[in-house]
This record gives sequence, C-alpha cells and structure tokens, in this order.
Amino acid sequence: MSKKISNPIKKAGNIIIISAPSGAGKSSICEAVLAEGKKNISYSISYTTRSPRKGEGNGKNYYFISEDKFKQMIEEKKFAEWAKVHGNYYGTSKEVLNKALSVGKNIILEIDVQGGVSIKKQYPNNSCMIFIMTPDFKTLKKRLMARNKDRKETISMRMLNAKKELKYLPKYEYLVINKKLDEAVHAVKTIIKSLEYKIEKGRIYFA
Repeated sequence: MSKKISNPIKKAGNIIIISAPSGAGKSSICEAVLAEGKKNISYSISYTTRSPRKGEGNGKNYYFISEDKFKQMIEEKKFAEWAKVHGNYYGTSKEVLNKALSVGKNIILEIDVQGGVSIKKQYPNNSCMIFIMTPDFKTLKKRLMARNKDRKETISMRMLNAKKELKYLPKYEYLVINKKLDEAVHAVKTIIKSLEYKIEKGRIYFA
C-alpha cells in the first residue's frame, strides 16, 4: 500500500519587484495588473519626500512626508530599503512587506533598480524581479515627451539615467518589452501566475 501524501503546506507570498526607466510604462502596467482586484495581490505604497503630482493622492500613490520625518524613519530602521532619486527620498516599509508575505499575499513593489537589488538580497526566496523597457531608446524619449510633464533638461537626464539603469538588467529575472500595453500587462500577469507553481528552496512540502 502506498504511503498517503499530505497536502503541501501553505506557501508564503512573493514580492513582485517591477523596475523600469521613467516613461517605460511601469505605473500603467502595475495599475492594470491590480485592476483585477484579486485578493491575493496588493500594492506596496512607498514613502517619498517629493511633492505630489497632479492627480496623485497621499496614501494612494505614495505617502508624502517631510525630509525630517523620512530621516527619522531611517534612524528607526522602518525601511526595507530607501534611496535618494532625482533629489528626493523614496523608501519601502519593512512592516508592509513582512505582513504581506506572512499571510501568503503577493505584493507589487514599483521601485528603482538599486532598491530592487537591495530587496532581492533581503528576500532571496520570496521576490521576483521584472524589468520593463520600451522597444528602443527612441520610443522611450518619445513617450517621455508625450507625457508633457518634464522640461527638456529633465527628459535628457531621464534618458541618461535609463542607460545607467539598463546596466542592472543582468540582475533581473524577467524582461518585458512594453511595445503594446495590453501585451506587456499580459506578460507580467503570466509571470506572477507562474509563481504559484514555484518550488521554494528549503521548504518541506510533503510529510
């Protein structure tokens, strides 16, 4: 008689790290993935010292706080990672990430490449790194200009930063080319769905 196999133990959640140069469409992709409203996925709202842009709300897009408050949170070790980008501070709450993972929920983290690498080091078995990029730099510049949000000097700076960010690509696990938004969204959803079947190293599934 064969031995009865018990059900696998409940898997922990995953941190879905999504990085991209400014203008590549990561925010639109994240919004579309979250729009399905699935209970097992949420969005990690970062803290920042920058001013809100038109249409952004506190607690919806970011937690907008003062630089003094941000530095206080650094001292209190409340961030899983933080960085200064384009002259402003950005940070990810350690408590939010740990709570999501503990209840088996996937959490999307829209973050810069340095922060993404830092999170991967801290959560090596529970993080998935996805890099979003346009088909080429010409398309990226065109999209930045179409947003009509930045001055020419700012766009030039963002293009230079994009080339620097691409150097981090080998550290990522997946590359999604955002040629058409719906196709890019489908690709990211497929990657997230595949994590349900991923074997977690060091975990005993059957007794």
